[in-house]
Amino acid sequence: MDESFSNFKSFEGEDNLDLKQEVFKFLRYWPWFIAALIITLISAYVYLRFAPRIYQTSAKMKILDESDGLELPTSAFVFKRVNINLENEIEILKSYLILEQVAKELKLNTRFYEEGTIQTAQIAELPFDYEQIIHPDSISTALSYSIIVKDKSFEITNLVTDKSFEILGHGSVASEHNLPFKLKLNDGSALNKIIGKKFIVKYGLLKSAALGLKSKIKVEPIGEQSDLLEMTIKGESKALSELILNKLMDVFNKDGIKDRRSVSQRTMEFIDERFESLAFQLDSIEVSYSDFKQKNNVIDIETDAELGLQQRSRSEEEVFKIEQQLALEELLHEALKANAESELLPTNIGIESGNINSLINEYNLAILDRDKLVSSAGVNNPTVQIAQSKLNDLRSNITRSLNSYHQQLIVSQKQLQGRKQKFVGEVAQIPQKEKLMKAIAREQKVKQSLYLLLLTKREEAAINNAITEPSIKVVDYAISGSGPISPKSNIVYAGALLGGLLIPFGILYLIFMLDTKLHSKEDITKMTSKIPVIGEIPDVKKKGNIIFDDPNARTALAESFRILSSNVDYILPVTDDEKGKVIYCTSTIKGEGKTYISLNLSLALSSINKRVLLIGADLRNPQIHSHIDQDKHKPGLSNYLHEPSYNWRESLISGFEKHPNHHIILSGSIPPNPAQLLTNG
Repeated sequence: MDESFSNFKSFEGEDNLDLKQEVFKFLRYWPWFIAALIITLISAYVYLRFAPRIYQTSAKMKILDESDGLELPTSAFVFKRVNINLENEIEILKSYLILEQVAKELKLNTRFYEEGTIQTAQIAELPFDYEQIIHPDSISTALSYSIIVKDKSFEITNLVTDKSFEILGHGSVASEHNLPFKLKLNDGSALNKIIGKKFIVKYGLLKSAALGLKSKIKVEPIGEQSDLLEMTIKGESKALSELILNKLMDVFNKDGIKDRRSVSQRTMEFIDERFESLAFQLDSIEVSYSDFKQKNNVIDIETDAELGLQQRSRSEEEVFKIEQQLALEELLHEALKANAESELLPTNIGIESGNINSLINEYNLAILDRDKLVSSAGVNNPTVQIAQSKLNDLRSNITRSLNSYHQQLIVSQKQLQGRKQKFVGEVAQIPQKEKLMKAIAREQKVKQSLYLLLLTKREEAAINNAITEPSIKVVDYAISGSGPISPKSNIVYAGALLGGLLIPFGILYLIFMLDTKLHSKEDITKMTSKIPVIGEIPDVKKKGNIIFDDPNARTALAESFRILSSNVDYILPVTDDEKGKVIYCTSTIKGEGKTYISLNLSLALSSINKRVLLIGADLRNPQIHSHIDQDKHKPGLSNYLHEPSYNWRESLISGFEKHPNHHIILSGSIPPNPAQLLTNG
């Protein structure tokens, strides 16, 4: 019971952590931490010195309502959009078509670099005149050229074929070459700044440049309820990043204006097509009217008499309006039949049905939305299919509304014609030829009014096309931060400091964790308290002072062995006989200090006037002889064990003059069977 309790106490003590001792255990290796900090800080400085500087550029813009600018302020036809779908606008802004146009206009598949001593940095443009001959679309393979500015020429090297040649006079405009660009240095004062420098021009595919922009540009709305968009891009060249964002806003704005103008342009095209047929019809009516007057000798039309003529006139005006609406309905019906699914319908041509005008407006908006989705998502996208289905439904609704409106006009026309016949009967005295002339004049008036109406609408569409407002409002043009976002010196130095502390700490922690050796008394007492520790011997580095040869020495080594000898003498059992006390010093592994301890302990006991005999019992690899300058094979213990008649006193050695009570018996000749000799009794 007592033994198990003591074991429990020993293991319980093992879990107790002495924080102070652990800290001092690491602090003993403070040079490691200082060296690691110096190395990491120097590495951080070198990294910050030569790492490329990455800057962030941002721009802000507001998406305007697409209904702005499509019609005159007094027009009855105005698009109304309740909300702007910023997600759709973001997808259009980052679509391949828009980014390809940006890359094409800025020639982003052509990149410029300045080669330094250690790193090569991208620049927005070369420090001399550069004219690209090859079109961005015609670049099908990657090309690279290096340009070295010399005192009197440009040295150009094709990095693909390694062919080099010089252009004298710093100008390739007048020289014959097969280069895809022209160079010229107009400012001679700038030569001193760039002489000896090396510039690299790289050509890539336009598609790769557009896809690269798609991955680099980030577009996000500013707030949940805002219609503002913020665009950001990261790059080494601030000037190039600002050019890209400004050009992106410009291309997106032009694309929106183009969509807005498409409705007005389609309206003008539709009216222009109808002008030809109306002009021919008006000419025919005028010729018929002139022939009728000549044939019937009619010079002037007499005014109708009394109230009947006035009523007839009002009835004819109502019939005229109905016929005008029928003509417009027929024109719009013909346009709907002749139109393809991707073409816009003419708007606001005079139809007095608000339902039909609203459906046509909604139909045109649906076409524009579908075309945008097709350009960004593809024809087979489910969203495009839904938009196409909506477009087909609107087309069917317009057809049904036109048919219904046509039936209403026919019914109204019949009613008005009945009333007109009543009034005609009341004015039957008017000559038949006068009625015919009125009919011709009425038909002429209908065609003429229709012609003037279409002409007015064409002018409105032309004005709307000319005064189309932009689709965006630029809130902030592209601007770059004053400092780079990467690398950040404070974070790099903080990481270097942390790494300089953690790396040696981690290494030492692994060393301590994997270390299975005993280094101090505390290492034993932590494990168990049952093993008595009778002494601690310092690790003496100087090999010349490892022997306690002076009994009066006051060194740390001498004092430690004096303490050890006293403790050993104390724990040795007390006997009444006069036999000598035996101290056995051994270990299981070579090199653990058996010879060192036994030799110095024997000298320490001898220094307090005790007669001591040191016997070297290591019959395989004896070491005592090396400390007293004796022959390794001098007769000793092995000889006595092998020959009982051997006088062991002949093997006694007094190896130390200051220790007269100290004698040594060496191991003797190394036998082939040491284990049998030691167990022979």
